[in-house]
Amino acid sequence: MSTKTKVIRTWKGWTTIENAPIYENMLIYEVFPTVKKNGVAGLEKVSISTKDGDNEIEFFLMLQFDCIDSVKKFAGENYETAYIPENAKQVLLRYEKTAQHYEFKKELIL
Repeated sequence: MSTKTKVIRTWKGWTTIENAPIYENMLIYEVFPTVKKNGVAGLEKVSISTKDGDNEIEFFLMLQFDCIDSVKKFAGENYETAYIPENAKQVLLRYEKTAQHYEFKKELIL
């Protein structure tokens, strides 16, 4: 991946039905504003999606970065390791230990 290629980072985590609104608010009002405040200017957009399960809610996060260097600024040199703040771990049942990275090609607005 070139350092100038936009990167999509995906990750999943699961929480209880009761904790889902808490986690969603944490992402919106704490986690990602703090990331931006800490100087990760290359984080361009965050998409938060959910899927209802029998006794849990699955969160699917998709982050768009301007380049792989910004991903490394966000997650560190070992950037495939999931970024999960300690307070978020307290409301998650389980989560993927790694994130997936894709080269962004095109977005179609139909």
